[in-house]
Amino acid sequence: MLKRYFAPRKEDAFTFLRVVTGFSFAFHGLQKIFGFQFPADKLPEIWSQGWFGGIIELVTGLAMAAGAFTAWAAFLASGTMAVAYVQFHWKLDFGVRFFPPVNKGELALVYSALFLYFACRGAGKWSVDSLLTGRKSR
Repeated sequence: MLKRYFAPRKEDAFTFLRVVTGFSFAFHGLQKIFGFQFPADKLPEIWSQGWFGGIIELVTGLAMAAGAFTAWAAFLASGTMAVAYVQFHWKLDFGVRFFPPVNKGELALVYSALFLYFACRGAGKWSVDSLLTGRKSR
């Protein structure tokens, strides 16, 4: 019964997931770059790895939310989150830090997997990508 109800809405649900996730990810970039809800002494220095990470989060998050260049943006964001997880959370420690709840890397790990899915699936029907490909085919 639920499947029959939700099946016609799956494209809308995917768009909602992509937009909410994209804006959430972009907000992380805003936090890092402009210091929203960050103590001033915690901001990454310009040109540092953390600063570039913030730029990537902001740009790819907005691109995914709009559904523009989604596969490329999502692939870059997925890789960025994989690096963040390994380098800053897990740190290749096979002890107790191996587990995401302990190393506080759940969000980076989930973002990495979700963005890889977006890269493989594409932006979907309600997106800038869909508008652009629709114009090209006419």
